[in-house]
Amino acid sequence: KERVFNRRFLVMANHYMVEPTACSPASGWEKGQVENQVQTARGRFFQPRLRFTGLEELNGWLEAECRRWAELHQHPEQKELTVAQAWAAERAVLQPVVAPFDGFHESEHAVSGTCLISFDRNRYSVSARVVRRAVQVRAYADRIVVRCDGEVVADHPRFFGRDRTIYDPWHYLPVLVTKPGALRNGAPFQGWELPPALARLRRKLGTGDDADRRFVRVLAAVLDDGLEAVE
Repeated sequence: KERVFNRRFLVMANHYMVEPTACSPASGWEKGQVENQVQTARGRFFQPRLRFTGLEELNGWLEAECRRWAELHQHPEQKELTVAQAWAAERAVLQPVVAPFDGFHESEHAVSGTCLISFDRNRYSVSARVVRRAVQVRAYADRIVVRCDGEVVADHPRFFGRDRTIYDPWHYLPVLVTKPGALRNGAPFQGWELPPALARLRRKLGTGDDADRRFVRVLAAVLDDGLEAVE
């Protein structure tokens, strides 16, 4: 974890053209200072322990709490100001950020014969076009982006549990063209939420092998013409 943090910090420092300078090299007490700050933040914002449905809800609540706290508490050095007032004065002289920091950890993985990559004890599907090739996985706080030769071949919400397989059925469309029967039995297509127009067509065609083949012929057009045109 420490190596990952150091690598991310150096990338961020390079992005913002910051020259990091150690305050006290080889000073063991700095670790204790960081731990103390974590305990302070935990006691200030996370006690009693709260529950959130996801990172977005957590971040929204935390931002509101930080702003509320800053407005109510005195600045530790500029006693005549609140933390919020000191921040407002400082913010006016800060250099604006040209673009948001693209914060991710990248690692290389091999795509299996079933169009899956393994990452952090879970499996994520990628486009069938890159089966059995090496891809670059960019892990963000909330999503997993997979690239191959500079092209995005998968983009999934990140799952923090274990031993789960996350499918995108569209990744398997080239396989489905050659094996229409997988439409009913293949794991990637279970519970597939099709766009409304295609869902209506699927119901109208009915079930059976012939219906599957006819529907897959329509889906195959997405490979050449795109989903919007096919809809």
